Amino acid sequence: MPSFDDIVNELQDKIFDEARQTYGQAGFERWRNKPYRGRPAKAEYMGAATGTCGDTIRIFLHIENDLVLDAGFGTDGCGSSQISGSMAAELAVNKTCEELTAITGETVLEALGGPNCMPEEDRHCTRLAANALHEALGDYYFKTLGMRER
Repeated sequence: MPSFDDIVNELQDKIFDEARQTYGQAGFERWRNKPYRGRPAKAEYMGAATGTCGDTIRIFLHIENDLVLDAGFGTDGCGSSQISGSMAAELAVNKTCEELTAITGETVLEALGGPNCMPEEDRHCTRLAANALHEALGDYYFKTLGMRER
């Protein structure tokens, strides 16, 4: 009879194999390691987007002089939301605010490896991530313009 640990390890291996098949090796690594996960210590701007699926992606930005110095993400969603939020945060770092406006769901999808990097029914997650990024940029503009007017 297999031990509890053997059963757990076998189950984990199956989950990892399924994730590799779903997202490819690069997507699996991003899902597993979650780069940019969490709110950076100096992030003062946040945006969120919620899809019809119920997933919410949040993007956090630290911006100085219209340049993104750090970014992070959070989500309550599926693996596709996790890798999309992670990539959107990565794409934002070292970009100017103007450059952020050009990041779309398609940009995120291509950076992840193109249409085969996730199931077709999950590709809307890349748009959620881009929308959350734009909301965070809007938060920056709202707060900085408001401060300048005072």
